[in-house]
Amino acid sequence: MISFIISLLVTGFLVFILAKILPGVSVESYGAAVGVAFVLGILNAIVRPVLAFLSFPITFLTLGLFSLVITAVIILLASAIMGKKFHVDGFLSALIFGVVLGIARAIIG
Repeated sequence: MISFIISLLVTGFLVFILAKILPGVSVESYGAAVGVAFVLGILNAIVRPVLAFLSFPITFLTLGLFSLVITAVIILLASAIMGKKFHVDGFLSALIFGVVLGIARAIIG
């Protein structure tokens, strides 16, 4: 339970920092960034496996690069769920944000 909370806070911190650095992504506050981290965790646990299963043929044909599209879609869904507290301008901003967030989490984790 403690590791989940630490992971949530670290991901929230990364979301907050990346939203300040990357153009096209905005977050209202650190609390909203932690909320985004929670929503991303829920979406990655529930929606991502369904999307990955449904898009397996195209993911196979693109040698796994289509998984980046799934990441961007998950981030756009999180933006829609969070409303004004977390906003992503478009697909390209979501794609860049997702890639940088994944790399940052891999380095920290």
